[in-house]
Amino acid sequence: MTALVIAASLLIGVSLGILGGGGSILTVPILVYLAGQSTKEAIATSLFVVGVTSLAALIPHARAHRVRWRTGLLFGGFSMAGAYGGGRLAEYIPGTVLLVAFALMMLATAFAMLRKPRNGRKKTRPAHHDLPLKHIAAEGLVVGAVTGLVGSGGGFLVVPALAILGGLPMGIAVGTSLLVIAMKSFAGLAGHLSSVTIDWRLALIVTAAAVVGSLIGGRVAGRIPQDALRKAFGWFVVVMGVFVLAQQLDTAMWSHPATWAALGVVVVAVLVRRMQRTRSTLPAKEPSVTEEERTRRAVKAQS
Repeated sequence: MTALVIAASLLIGVSLGILGGGGSILTVPILVYLAGQSTKEAIATSLFVVGVTSLAALIPHARAHRVRWRTGLLFGGFSMAGAYGGGRLAEYIPGTVLLVAFALMMLATAFAMLRKPRNGRKKTRPAHHDLPLKHIAAEGLVVGAVTGLVGSGGGFLVVPALAILGGLPMGIAVGTSLLVIAMKSFAGLAGHLSSVTIDWRLALIVTAAAVVGSLIGGRVAGRIPQDALRKAFGWFVVVMGVFVLAQQLDTAMWSHPATWAALGVVVVAVLVRRMQRTRSTLPAKEPSVTEEERTRRAVKAQS
């Protein structure tokens, strides 16, 4: 079982190193289903694992100049404040409602990441440029509040916030998100230590394996094209969002005709939208020209 936990822990690090997210989503199920921990103990342990692993994954990104330090530190600070407020509010909301909302939020995030930017609207910023303080504050507070509510999903929210809303290149958004995730993870861990006891031997084993994976992922990330990295992140979020949603919704709901009818409408809408966008990018066809018009053009060209 320990070998399986170590192998799975490598995936935690690779996910964080390449995508800048996925640590909490992967760590908690591994600790619960493979290591046999309770939910609260797994959540607290995952915060330690993800925090340390994010710092390790940050190193190769920092060496490659893929980290905006000012943006990351400010974003992390505001996110920590928002996470505290979200955590206080979460006790009044049922857990199932929070996780369903989290899954739907993940799917919406994935759609935004997979959507191709329209011509002329793709944002580009020079490598030294930092986001305005008001944008960092607003996005950090919102992302932190949502993270505090659902207790997970830091990277799934930080990377899109930096890449889509902030307009940062995907590689830099991934590197900067690791700094934010580490800050929020250690802040969350401090809050849990007063009521939860951590198995430090298991935590260190999982962390060591995850750190190795993060260093591998960080090196690989620099060699992946930005568009491919964006798509990989989007589809990864889709898979995890569907998994979380399937775990939370009642079995009877999945067998209800209305559920499948709604899913069918969504699929058809996506296909129609995709066909419309494909047609809009096709070159316009030239109008047909009669034989008489061709002859007239030829004579005019010779003259």
